[in-house]
Amino acid sequence: MKAEIVAVGTELLLGQIVNTNAQFLSRECAALGIDMFYQTVVGDNEQRLMDAFQLAASRADIVICTGGLGPTQDDLTKDVLAAYTGRQLVLHEPSMQAITELFSTRGIHMVESNRRQALMLEGSDPLHNETGLAVGVALTHEGTHFILLPGPPKEMKPMFIKYASEWLRGVMTDEVPLYSKMLKFAGIGESNLEHQLIDLIESQSDPTIAPYAKEGEVTIRLTTRALSAAEGERNLMATEAEIRRRVGEHLYAVEDVPIETVILQMLGQKQLQLTVAESCTGGLLSDMITNVPGSSQSFLGGIICYSNALKNKLLNVPMQVLEGTDAPGAVSKETAAILAEQLLVVTGSDFGISVTGVAGPGASEGKPVGLVYLGLAQRGVEAKVVTLQLSGTRETIKHRAAKGALYHFWKLLKEI
Repeated sequence: MKAEIVAVGTELLLGQIVNTNAQFLSRECAALGIDMFYQTVVGDNEQRLMDAFQLAASRADIVICTGGLGPTQDDLTKDVLAAYTGRQLVLHEPSMQAITELFSTRGIHMVESNRRQALMLEGSDPLHNETGLAVGVALTHEGTHFILLPGPPKEMKPMFIKYASEWLRGVMTDEVPLYSKMLKFAGIGESNLEHQLIDLIESQSDPTIAPYAKEGEVTIRLTTRALSAAEGERNLMATEAEIRRRVGEHLYAVEDVPIETVILQMLGQKQLQLTVAESCTGGLLSDMITNVPGSSQSFLGGIICYSNALKNKLLNVPMQVLEGTDAPGAVSKETAAILAEQLLVVTGSDFGISVTGVAGPGASEGKPVGLVYLGLAQRGVEAKVVTLQLSGTRETIKHRAAKGALYHFWKLLKEI
């Protein structure tokens, strides 16, 4: 079956909020074996929403709508679908009772407009809202299945998972669900990865191979149709093995997690601790690491030593290394190595990562924009320095430098 998402809300068109609902619903529909061919965003306008429903119904078996179920006059979704299907809006008494009790419990006067959240189309099935007030709607009209969900993700997601997905299973016929597996890569760009796998991508049928990139990492999504996870794994086995053979040195995970999560898992298993020293990344590397829940078990902290004075004062980099006519400079292999090694001395950690470079927009110390040195120190082992020549904006270079540091540290951990 083919599906289309219709997201309602002028705030989406103005860019005031990001439509994360579409990503969630697309993934959930794929798991049910439903093909998502179109996604539409329409503002809070009666005629344009009517046009969106008409177009969606002409090309999809299932139309999933998010937003516009609230109490205000611009919440038009149920009204417009009622007009489109020629149905009346009726009060869903259990939802109305829940709304009334909520206002009474809080001691707040309920205005009449809140009744709109308890309305549903006659002949439709209600979808219970466990985290909000607006009741959802599911109905079939002239062969098209419509589902109306609230816009706030905290309401939409549980409603879909618990109620809408079950309703969809009841109207679906012989669809075989899609089974997907994520392969996560670092230290290789999307174009290079695609080049290594281009023959597999061009000849794909089932399973399918879809590469896509974020800054500093690349994901390949393998997808097949399967009735169970075990069958899905069997279908993907040969393709995954061939991908591993070609680019396995860059594969850091077989689930959709960032590389910093994997690194912290590895450190935790080995009961080892890490600290970082950042110059050009300005704390970004530490931020990535501490975004992982539980990172404090393995990450002691970081030092942002942006100036030469702090490199010298906090991590004992000699001024004759940092400054002077014949000095290597702050952006150098020598400085990167000393920073990383001194982290072990100053903090007592097992590993130290340092990042020093030129993020731009102009050159520094006569060195080009994008030149970055990474220091990797391990207790009892001489520090290793990796040179990167990055491109892009100042922000992009900082991000790629931080991700590059994580990739090379992951490689080091694998060898231990």
